[in-house]
Amino acid sequence: MLTFLAGLVVAWLALDRAALPAITILVPVLAFVGLVLRHGRIQHERDRCRGAVRYYERGLARLDDRWPGSGTTRADFVASDHPYAADLDLFGHGSLFDLICDTRTETGQRMLASWLAAPADPETIRTRQAAVAELRPRLDLREELAASSIELRAEVAPDRLVAWGARPPALTGWTVPAVAVLLSLLTLGTLALSLRPHASISPFIVAAGLQTAFLLFIRERMDAALKGVDRAGRELTMLRAILLRLESESFTSPLLVRLAAELRENGVPASRLIRGLQRRMELNDSGRNLLFLPVSLVLLWPVQLACVIDRWRARHGREIARWIEALAEIEALGSLAGYAYEHPADVFPEIVESGAPLLDATGLGHPLLLDARCVRNDLALGPELAALVVSGSNMSGKSTMLRAVGLNVALALAGAPVRAARFRCTPLTIGASIRINDSLLDGRSHFQAEILRLKQITDLARGEQPLLFLLDEILHGTNSHDRCIGSEAVIFHLLERGAIGLVTTHDLALAQITPRAPRPMANVHFADHVEDGEMRFDYRMRDGVVQKSNALALMRAAGLEV
Repeated sequence: MLTFLAGLVVAWLALDRAALPAITILVPVLAFVGLVLRHGRIQHERDRCRGAVRYYERGLARLDDRWPGSGTTRADFVASDHPYAADLDLFGHGSLFDLICDTRTETGQRMLASWLAAPADPETIRTRQAAVAELRPRLDLREELAASSIELRAEVAPDRLVAWGARPPALTGWTVPAVAVLLSLLTLGTLALSLRPHASISPFIVAAGLQTAFLLFIRERMDAALKGVDRAGRELTMLRAILLRLESESFTSPLLVRLAAELRENGVPASRLIRGLQRRMELNDSGRNLLFLPVSLVLLWPVQLACVIDRWRARHGREIARWIEALAEIEALGSLAGYAYEHPADVFPEIVESGAPLLDATGLGHPLLLDARCVRNDLALGPELAALVVSGSNMSGKSTMLRAVGLNVALALAGAPVRAARFRCTPLTIGASIRINDSLLDGRSHFQAEILRLKQITDLARGEQPLLFLLDEILHGTNSHDRCIGSEAVIFHLLERGAIGLVTTHDLALAQITPRAPRPMANVHFADHVEDGEMRFDYRMRDGVVQKSNALALMRAAGLEV
């Protein structure tokens, strides 16, 4: 502002008072232009620093257990009938995704969500584990990616950019540029001849008319070639900043090495290819300059640049989808690495490929609980023990145990660390019936909704991959007689198909089915005790059937007369 005001004073002194040479006006003008450019760079750096601050503030909030709602709380990444997402708090407010997702782009979020919502094969899991382990100590890289991606998320629409790159070319080939060169030479030649003394201007008029006719003839193709190029250029410029940062890194894990290679085309970095498009767009913009416009028209500058830009898109446009996909995968790996960095005691699971279905964990805890409040339990399911019936009083930890098992398996099969001291499992398909909702609009009761979920789980048990079933208070919406018969039928059917899992119940009659099970099955329970008139829970899983209930005590504590 001071430079601008000084420029006004200098202009007044030079032009109105003639106290200064007129050329001195250039001094404040040039200073003002330089300060504007510098100001823009400072604003960009300030925004990047604010992004870095938000990255660390969110990390500190996670460490202080203030994270619920601070991340991505969307729940539309999976279908409403997903076999375990809603039951295990995979998405939504206070979910696993809310905790671990640090991706800034829509594509990165969807990539991470797909990993958590569907198990990967063992080889993919191991390559992700190696990549996460390599990214875990690279805090500066993860910070810069998070900070740089904020602008990318706000300004870049990946689907639109990919569609622009994949659009069929309109001006490829050499016919149009060759004709444009010949017409330009013809126009320049006739113009030069018309400048001679007593020369006729008619040849130049004819050449200019041919140029105009040619422009009108290819106008639609030019418009098609340049459609959306300005927006795509801006978006690719933002993408280039992140690509430059990644291209400066050297990786050793196979997955990161492959993703780094995806950001190259025949050995040429994607950032350099994007820079080539930027130069072409800058030349195209220069043709619109009023001072250069007459020369631009004579040289058919717009035609030549439209052909050059269209050739770039035909040659490299389809690679944009690969660049965005690779960037999204690196972002997703960075989120898992951030989770691993903040939970150094969590371990990478061992994925067992052969043999019967197995889940063997020591010190298993719930990933969404702060470590200081997390009570851990051991669990071993496999050939010697296929399933557990978990009994216990209200609020004793039965449902939390099911979710702890399910979330850790989801993390393990996504390639992330798990909340355990030791964790081994085979590839598993998860099927859970924990949080079942009725629907007035669909005319579906809670019991009917649970039956449909159990049918979905039994169908999953017929798949090639073994099933891990997690059933909370199975069939509690009906009478005790039907519940026992129906529950036994469902559980035995799952066991006969090779599934492993846990079933919680308040109905102790269900605990009597274990001796009749087609595969080894046992009873465990969670207990409580009264201390100073209040219910106390230790959330420890013990062998056997629970011997008491706290329902009446809880009702009395709430003020109900029992």
